Amino acid sequence: MKFGAAVLRAHGDPFTIEEVMLAEGPAEDEILVRIAGCGMCRTDLAVRRSGGRSPLPAVLGHEGAGVVAETGGPGTGFTPGDHVVLSFDSCGQCRSCRSAAPAYCDSFASLNLFGGRGGNAARFTDTAGAALAPRWFGQSSFAEYAMVPARNAVRVDPALPLELLGPLGCGFLTGAGAVFHSFRIGPGDTLAVFGAGAVGLAAVMAAHAAGAVTVAVDRHPGRLALAERLHALPLPAAPAGLPDRIRRLTGGGVMYALDTTGSPALINDALRSLNPTGHLGLVARLHTALPLEPGTLDRGRRISHICEGDAVPALLIPRLTALWQAGLFPFDQLIRTYPLAGINEAERDCETGRVVKPVLIPGGRER
Repeated sequence: MKFGAAVLRAHGDPFTIEEVMLAEGPAEDEILVRIAGCGMCRTDLAVRRSGGRSPLPAVLGHEGAGVVAETGGPGTGFTPGDHVVLSFDSCGQCRSCRSAAPAYCDSFASLNLFGGRGGNAARFTDTAGAALAPRWFGQSSFAEYAMVPARNAVRVDPALPLELLGPLGCGFLTGAGAVFHSFRIGPGDTLAVFGAGAVGLAAVMAAHAAGAVTVAVDRHPGRLALAERLHALPLPAAPAGLPDRIRRLTGGGVMYALDTTGSPALINDALRSLNPTGHLGLVARLHTALPLEPGTLDRGRRISHICEGDAVPALLIPRLTALWQAGLFPFDQLIRTYPLAGINEAERDCETGRVVKPVLIPGGRER
């Protein structure tokens, strides 16, 4: 079958809308999904700076949602017409996967970032027959269709706004999962979120739903205003005195902090804002050494990296949609939609901070 997709052919090139081809239907463990919408994540854009580790040309996109068009058989657990949200790939066999920690799959990097599943890889080509990289995050959902391992898909209520649900599979999952799973935040707890982007604001919404007091730190006034509407205490990032200001706002400091920036200076500020035995979670990939200032890990404070919110997508995604239906996780307020053909505009808006979460709609219109 032939269908439209956004192809990245070289690290410095714009995306091009092309016709691509799948030479075969789904294998017994796969489903073919007609994409209704796909979020754009900074991990997609980081391919431009991957130093060639992520193969090109490729169809990126890993926050897809759509309708099952075809299955490889009853063993997939899906039927045509099911509405699904797509999440990250995992092997299902390693110790982490069997321990309900698929984000720490032994094959996470190879399956999601550096070449995907080897089986049937050659069937995905451009119309000239030239190979495209194997599926990005098991999806490659900047496209009208995606061939997906069934274990990547989560069935959702058809009454939900399907075209907006894709970011629940990664960005919003990561922020909310950090709150619910990594920190296990409950009523009366305190949290500081550094960086009010998609992941940070998802954490803000989840913390409010859990009954916590949250401080949101960012340098952009618009992002802080949005965080305040989502019930966080807004705090402008500043070169000095940030931990003291957080302690004043929270009556002495916070038990949890989430850094989405990867900034060593802010990471040290986050540690200094913690109460004794407090926990700092990092979600951004660090590109330099992380120097920790003396005293930042004193008194039982700890730091860890959080991948995909420590989530099992099949469990957390339904929880997030239920919270949205209850008015407690208004993720739609963070989204701006673009037609798939507007992917380069969406990328510019994402990089400049003009939009929190772009969602691409194949054949759709901006709203």
